[in-house]
Amino acid sequence: MFGSGPREGARISAGPVLAAAIAIMLAGSGAVLAEVPSGPPITIGFSMPLTGGLAVNGTSGLLAMQIWAEDTNQKGGLLGRPVKLDYYDDQTNPSLVPGIYTKLLDVDKVDLVISAYGTNVTAPALPVVIQHNMTFMGLFAMDVNEEFHYPKYFSMLPVGPDPRAAISEGFFEVIKANKDKLGLKTIALAVDDGEATRNTADGARVNLKKAGLNVVYDKTYPPTTTDFTPIIRAIQATNPDVVYFASYPPDSVGLIRTMHEIGLNTKMCCGTMTGPQSTSIKTSLGPMLNGIITFDFWLPAPTLRFPGVMEFLKRYQEQAAGKGVDPLGYYLAPWAYADLQVLGQAVEGAKSLDQDKIADYLRTHTFKTVVGDVEFGEKGEWKKARLMTVQFQNITSTSIDDFRDGKGEVVIWPDQYKAGEPMLPYSAIKH
Repeated sequence: MFGSGPREGARISAGPVLAAAIAIMLAGSGAVLAEVPSGPPITIGFSMPLTGGLAVNGTSGLLAMQIWAEDTNQKGGLLGRPVKLDYYDDQTNPSLVPGIYTKLLDVDKVDLVISAYGTNVTAPALPVVIQHNMTFMGLFAMDVNEEFHYPKYFSMLPVGPDPRAAISEGFFEVIKANKDKLGLKTIALAVDDGEATRNTADGARVNLKKAGLNVVYDKTYPPTTTDFTPIIRAIQATNPDVVYFASYPPDSVGLIRTMHEIGLNTKMCCGTMTGPQSTSIKTSLGPMLNGIITFDFWLPAPTLRFPGVMEFLKRYQEQAAGKGVDPLGYYLAPWAYADLQVLGQAVEGAKSLDQDKIADYLRTHTFKTVVGDVEFGEKGEWKKARLMTVQFQNITSTSIDDFRDGKGEVVIWPDQYKAGEPMLPYSAIKH
């Protein structure tokens, strides 16, 4: 029922004789030895999509978390105790999630819980966590606390206090900047009928009204859709100036391939597609990505190289080699590592595993992480949004080198991180 069994994160331990010997050797060289963690491990429980549609990113997030556990244990653990990761594959199946978290809390009796990667497999865990009165860190979960307003929920997603509208804000700012020049008047929307994509589409509908666009097509499609030809043909029949997709990785790939098979004729595309940010999808689509405008949360641009992030990515990429996970790790890995950095700092700051004390500390402090400073506000969302709108440009092959160091993905909004201008109209771009 739960997929793969729990696999433990790295645990550093040493007997007293060995520890003393190491300490003596290092004392002569002036090195500082972190105190060896001891006692029962602090267990951190979670599910993760290691198979299914979200595995393209979930496997990357897990590796990043395992590196955090290794680093933490090498530095003395948490509260002087080693940390251990206790996790299960949720198979990108929301129906499995409540049972997994019930097992983690009632059977495994973990000390701390965090979410899986992604809204659709985070939302089903929240009611179970609330019943157990646990602090809960969400990872790339879009506005899942809107209904509950649970005071012990905190979100590792830089969308700020208005998350649904924030993720597409840049897309519509680019529309407004080019509206008169390109004659942008109409928009078509196609939305995956999952929780995350419905939430982002809700925000897009608010933003499109502000941009003064008329809707000529607005439909949802089942997450299990594999044939996107009817959707693209129906959109094309409305001849929209702008096309907006709210999609998850498998359907993003299907939509992009179908767009090229049919020849989508529009001036601007494609909204808030999740998937093109991942290296394996980038290298599978190559030049088909050219012209697509979507969101991203971090790239190795000079203005985004926060302290420690490049050093972390070097270790991540070394460990990712040959494991079938995202080899670059730009999209999720730094965020998954930072997710546990925040939790670890809160535990140390609260000097306790008491859930109320940890939540109070999260609510009232700023955290230093590899993705920059993190500070939480209302509903546990970030106090201030920090998003990017990007366009894929000048991609000539499916080589990983076309995407290394952020190559091929140009930040076009906001001005703070802007690295280039959008190439428009979409239909004139060479794919």
